Amino acid sequence: MSSPTIDAHQHFWDPARAHYPWMDDAALAPIRRAFGPGDLAPLLAANGVDASIVVQCRSSRAETEEFLAIAAAIPFVIGVVGWVDLTAADVGAGLDQLLSLPGGAKLVGIRHQVHDEADADWLSRADVRRGLQAVLARGLAYDLLVRTRELPAAIAAARDLPQGRFVLDHAAKPPIASGFDRRWAEQLAALAACPNVWCKISGLATEADWQDWDAARLQPYIAHAGRCFGADRLIFGSDWPVCLLAGSYAEIKAAAETDLAALGAEALRKARGANAASAYRLAIGETSC
Repeated sequence: MSSPTIDAHQHFWDPARAHYPWMDDAALAPIRRAFGPGDLAPLLAANGVDASIVVQCRSSRAETEEFLAIAAAIPFVIGVVGWVDLTAADVGAGLDQLLSLPGGAKLVGIRHQVHDEADADWLSRADVRRGLQAVLARGLAYDLLVRTRELPAAIAAARDLPQGRFVLDHAAKPPIASGFDRRWAEQLAALAACPNVWCKISGLATEADWQDWDAARLQPYIAHAGRCFGADRLIFGSDWPVCLLAGSYAEIKAAAETDLAALGAEALRKARGANAASAYRLAIGETSC
């Protein structure tokens, strides 16, 4: 028996129905179209993935409601990382409303695109911290979408809120295309010293040269994350469909698993699903091998 394989980081979107500010970059034209559950389902089946967690794409409560409705209707979507305005005075009530919706039981976390904020210390603001406390008080995880610049504030949040669970997206987006960054590496190690933080091995191919990357190019970054977080706190995510800018779903998964396997069989096994279940408190059973 084994835990189901989980893609802990994927997206759905439709630029014809909503605006995604980060998608305005001309280089992102290949993925500026609708992607939904019907597009992902055959990829999961072909790559031996049993379930997925859909993650917010824009600062929109309406998007979160749509994702919860999808989760209520689509069995393979076992979790939603949504969005709320952490600075709102009624953030707690807003979270409670989301949790009460059809699919609300699958709301497992909240995320904000912190690396797009002008203030590197946004996570340390008093109003943001109040919102974080409301999220964590409801048993939800908080996904950290940060780069090296915002890591000090992320470290402070994880230290100051030890009762909460934090999940670092994309290993804090190391600048792979420009070479190994010692400051990123040091800050990642400092964040990993907080035992309440998990790290997603996701979104790394698109931080490399899209036309010139492979498992070997990503290996130093995944190996460093492995040294920092250990086998119990690494989580696989495809970052589909963003990942399509650099490679197919199969290529992205194969590269991640090659580098995770280099950390040991246990690291690979747990990154495939067990660690996501722990970080997000997923109610999952075992499947026959």
